[in-house]
Formats: sequence, structure tokens, C-alpha cells
Amino acid sequence: MVLTGLEQIITRLPSGLKGKRIGILCHAASISADFTHITRHFQSRQDCKLSAVFGPQHGLYGQTQDNMIEWEGEADPVLNVPIFSLYGEHRKPASYMLDLIDALIVDLQDVGARLYTYIWTVKLCIEACSEKGIPVWILDRPNPVGILPFDGPVLKEEYFTFVGGASIPLCHRMTIGEMALWIKEKYYPAANLNIVWLREWRRRSLFSSTGLPWVLPSPNMPTGQTAVVYPGTVLAEALNISEGRGTTIPFELLGAPFIDEEKLKKELDGRKIPGCIFRIHNFIPTFNKYAGEFCHGIQIHVIRHEIYFPVATALEIIDSIIKTSSPGALSFNLPPYEYEKTLMPFDILSGDSVMRTSLLNRLPVKQEKERWQTEIEIFRKEFRDISAYPE
Repeated sequence: MVLTGLEQIITRLPSGLKGKRIGILCHAASISADFTHITRHFQSRQDCKLSAVFGPQHGLYGQTQDNMIEWEGEADPVLNVPIFSLYGEHRKPASYMLDLIDALIVDLQDVGARLYTYIWTVKLCIEACSEKGIPVWILDRPNPVGILPFDGPVLKEEYFTFVGGASIPLCHRMTIGEMALWIKEKYYPAANLNIVWLREWRRRSLFSSTGLPWVLPSPNMPTGQTAVVYPGTVLAEALNISEGRGTTIPFELLGAPFIDEEKLKKELDGRKIPGCIFRIHNFIPTFNKYAGEFCHGIQIHVIRHEIYFPVATALEIIDSIIKTSSPGALSFNLPPYEYEKTLMPFDILSGDSVMRTSLLNRLPVKQEKERWQTEIEIFRKEFRDISAYPE
């Protein structure tokens, strides 16, 4: 079984944490193999003192459903420490919060998509702790979709936001520990960053092979299969089509009232997209886009993960919807999105404006995918320097 960073420090606390006042950035999935939450492990330790808990988007236990639904912290009567929200009034820890701690432990389950916000909360924590001279300890966890190929555009710096703050591909294959190391070396070289690396993990794997329990890292990430399609279908958040929020299989479903599902499936089948099969699946979301309305759509079934390109597949689907729908039926949502009020939501999710404009101008999808490969090869060479795990 794979040993997470948490499993390792439970049994052997690093000397740099002994006797220290500890802050922990965590969420619902921050558990050990026996399902015990990290805060419970540290609550009773005698070799250090739990002094503060920090929570990212969706709350400490995944209680807030959607994007830009903020939450605020409170004093925890059981842990007897303050809980600070980093998705409310503050997204970067304030000085008074860090005055309570000598070291910050980060234990978050990422899902392998650049736009998942947890790592960007980590980036802000590294920045804040660096300013205060506080060490940060990352407890690494598996990338649940490490088996997938690198895919999608590399984020351009002028599009950095809270859904992307480093020049990495949309589907990046890194663990949260490797991403934190990338952030330190690129942006905060003086930061005191320590990483407790995974044991017995190989990148070319799925979460189901780790032996670890799956706990929803966010409310719309119910299974590991959701994480497989998410790096691509999340782009639908920036379109007037439903990404399946309000159903039991979000991100596996895509649909809208204006879609002709028969034409769409026939078009997609003709494109022979590797690694997956499309099946007609209409649905009525209970909340979010088109709540209570009949959506004509499809479900993506991934059958060969090693050749499934989630972003390229999403590009083919969007292009096919445009081709098989009435002119102008599909549209790109306007800002704001995740605190960004100027840039187009699709652009900050995809990485730049080129994918959107290529779709609007009806350029060949092959041309857009070839553009990514050039960017990914540059990234891949830099990635080798920080890669911590074998394939």
C-alpha cells in the first residue's frame, strides 16, 4: 500500500516539528488509512501543539457546494483551536493567524488538474509563511490520475488567477508535493519548504491502485472516475452547457437543452477519440445550470486510461457541440469567475485565449492540440528536475 506523508509523520514526527506550535491546512480528505482525520491525530500529541487549523475552498469538511461560495472560520470547541477560512475574507493567511504558529503542515488531496484551487491556496500560504520566516511542511498524497498523459495548454503568466498560478499544463501529472516544490523554485526560492514524500507510489497509476481510501476532496468529486474526466470537462464551467453538477456523476455528464444528442454522439463516434466511449445520457440537474430543465447530453466512459487525453477530448466535444447545434447556441460565459473580473472564464481555465478563439473561428482541433504539444515538451524538460517519483 502507498504510504502518504501523513501516515509517515504519525509514527515518526520530524525533528523540525517537535516542540512546535503547529498550524494545519487540511480538508475532509486529510485522513490516514484508518479514516482518522489529521486534526484528531495532532489533537492529542505530546511532542507538539496543535494551535490553528486552516481550511481551503469548500470548507474544512466540504460543506460549501459551488465556486465563489465563501465560508468563515470559528473556534472549534472540540479541538479547542481557531479554524481559519482561506476562502472567504482571506485567501492568503493574515499575519495575526500566523502569529499563532511556528510551522504550517499542509495535507490536501489534489486531483491532477491545474485549475483545482487547493494548490493555489498552498502557493499563498508559502508566500505568507516565507514573509514571516515560518517553515511549511507538505505531506504528499498521490495524484489520482497520474496515469493520464500530459494534456492541455501550459498556463501563460498573464492569465494567472486563483484557478492557476504557475506555468504548467492543465493535466500536469504532478503530486501536490511536486507542485509545491515547483512553486518554491520558480517564485519563492527563499521559502523554507519541507516535503514528506510518498512511499511506494508510481506516477503511472490510478488512485484505485494505491490501497488508500477515497474521500471526496470537494463536493463534486465523488469518485476517482470523476477525477479522470475532470481536467477536460471542467472547461464546461465556462460555457452555457451543464457539466453535470446537480446529478450524481458530475463532470462525467455534459448536456444542455439545445443539444441534439443523436447528432452529437454520431459526430463524436466519427472522430474516433482514443481511450473512451460516448453514450447518450439525458438528465435533469437538481441545482446549478439548468436546474429542473431537461438536458440532452452524453456520458463519457473511459475505457483505456493510458491513452485518454481529457483536455483534448473536451476540446473535441465542445467543437462537436458547436458543429451539431444551431449557430450561436453554444456560448462562452462572461466574467466574473473565481474572483477574476476581467479575463474570460474559459481563458483562465484553459490557459490562454487561443483555445477559445480557435473554437470560435472554427479552426481544426488538430492544430490546437499540436500547439499544446510544443508547450508540453518545454514543460516536460523542466519537470524532470523536480520529479520525485518513477513512472
